[in-house]
Amino acid sequence: MRKVRDFDAELKALNDRAKLLKQRKIQQFGELIEATGADVLEPDLLAGALLAVVAETDKAVMTKWSARGAQFFRDTSRRSSRRAGGNSASGKAAEAGTEPA
Repeated sequence: MRKVRDFDAELKALNDRAKLLKQRKIQQFGELIEATGADVLEPDLLAGALLAVVAETDKAVMTKWSARGAQFFRDTSRRSSRRAGGNSASGKAAEAGTEPA
């Protein structure tokens, strides 16, 4: 005889997983804001900048921003791996070369 599936339990597990993923996504957005230094901006300014990004339609501008974001994550990854390896090199030199969005 086949085992009876408990659909209610499966649905609850899926809902719990979705809630966990949403919480993790929100936490990662907050960490991203801190890592980029955007946490020092006024909330109105940050919201306005994000709305401008969402409204942007120029593909060349979007491509340029994507490349800068990818470079940020590559640089951040290298810096954190150096710190984990015991090298305490300062990230100030990399930050000094960044240009404003």
